[in-house]
Amino acid sequence: MNIAVIGLSHKTAPVQIREKLSIPTAQTGDAIAHLTHCPHIDEVSILSTCNRLEIHIVTEETEQGIREVTQFLSEHSGLPLHELRQHLFILLHQDAVNHLMRVAAGLDSLVLGEGQILAQVKHAHQLAQQHKSIGRVLDRLLKQSLTAGKRVRSETSIGTGAVSISSAAVELARMKVPHLNSCHISILGAGKMARLLVQHLVSKDSACTITILNRTIDRANELAKQFPDANICTGTLDLMLETVEACDVVFTCTSATEPILDRDNLAPLVNNRTLMVFDISVPLNVHTNANELDNVHAFNVDDLKAVVAQNQASRRRMAMEAQVLLDQEVESFMDWWRSLDTVGTISSLRSKVETIREQELEKALSRLGSEFAEKHQEVIEALTRGIVNKILHDPMVQLRAQRDIEARKRAMQTLQVLFDLETTSNEKYS
Repeated sequence: MNIAVIGLSHKTAPVQIREKLSIPTAQTGDAIAHLTHCPHIDEVSILSTCNRLEIHIVTEETEQGIREVTQFLSEHSGLPLHELRQHLFILLHQDAVNHLMRVAAGLDSLVLGEGQILAQVKHAHQLAQQHKSIGRVLDRLLKQSLTAGKRVRSETSIGTGAVSISSAAVELARMKVPHLNSCHISILGAGKMARLLVQHLVSKDSACTITILNRTIDRANELAKQFPDANICTGTLDLMLETVEACDVVFTCTSATEPILDRDNLAPLVNNRTLMVFDISVPLNVHTNANELDNVHAFNVDDLKAVVAQNQASRRRMAMEAQVLLDQEVESFMDWWRSLDTVGTISSLRSKVETIREQELEKALSRLGSEFAEKHQEVIEALTRGIVNKILHDPMVQLRAQRDIEARKRAMQTLQVLFDLETTSNEKYS
């Protein structure tokens, strides 16, 4: 069985491409169902965030499995294959394992060491479990990736003071709007990213006025209550245009799948004034044509790279420390994964030896007579099981521990010949 990761990220594709590939949580079930019905995909999980879309698969036929995933991505995004392929990365086997652990640890994020990705990997694992699309291999890999991500954050300092996409957006706003603390700011959306926006805004610009708009007023009010000392008003997105008209700075982070602000609805709102818009959503909340208006300056997540670059240099040493821990986790997973090759042989060997034990035990008990057999059968049963387990222990341990593929195959073939074992092709793992 082979592991492959097919996807794209902020490193390989601009936001205009990433938004076409984005798979919202509500659509993940349908996407998983489509992929699990592909003939060459045995297990699948999907990780979709504002900066990446990854599909993790287990397949016997790697080339065909990858082809089925890329075909799905082309159909889902509406992008022809020749255009899509230039933005995709494809990782196999140990490279795929190492990549997923780096992602969980925040080492592959736009903001190095950011913490939100760990929860997103956990969510991807939960969705795959919910839709029953993962088996033993991906379940183990995702769990171990979460363990690796937690180790990196607890055993290194890479997560200390790590900035998020939201905090980078606030820093970019401070660079573009020198007097941010005196501005009227609106935030469209009231999820986790909005909470981080408010947190970073009030930490340095406590005098600013903030209006939070959300699809439901209850969630906006709940967010405002978390910052009782801040000057926050709330409302629903029905008030979006009149709120934007009264604001100097707008942050957008809703889950809308189509732009909610564009050139046409912004044009009447910006006569004789400048509006700064910071869109940290994928898919984009703000249409790219908004920048065609002279008085509108719209930025998206790809514009955060300059801000993030200032923090990268100091984190590279921490990333090297984190990679040492990840190497340990990768090797641990690879040892387990390699050992799956031996399951069929070990199962056949144990089954054959157990059959011999039962036959010989039955003969011995019949010779000893029923009275002796009834009195001592449990003791003799335990004795024979103990002997069998001790005899099998070393061969099984050595076989599982063998890292060289060819050496492991030779060892399994030797056992199969010496003990006349029968192993079937469907005993890959259990």
